[in-house]
Amino acid sequence: MESPTRPIAIGFGLLVVGVVLPFLMVIGLVQSTLFLNFVAVVCSIGGLTTGFMGITHYFRSGK
Repeated sequence: MESPTRPIAIGFGLLVVGVVLPFLMVIGLVQSTLFLNFVAVVCSIGGLTTGFMGITHYFRSGK
């Protein structure tokens, strides 16, 4: 079975992208577009979901 730390790390990475991308838009380094806003939201939701699944798997495996 897959290690539960992998989905946690992937979820954390997606959450970081979901925070950094809007921050770069706010400070003006990246132009805000509908596509980039959609990517940021999807990364945030996907990272949160993946992280919760990894944490649940971690606690259910008894480690």
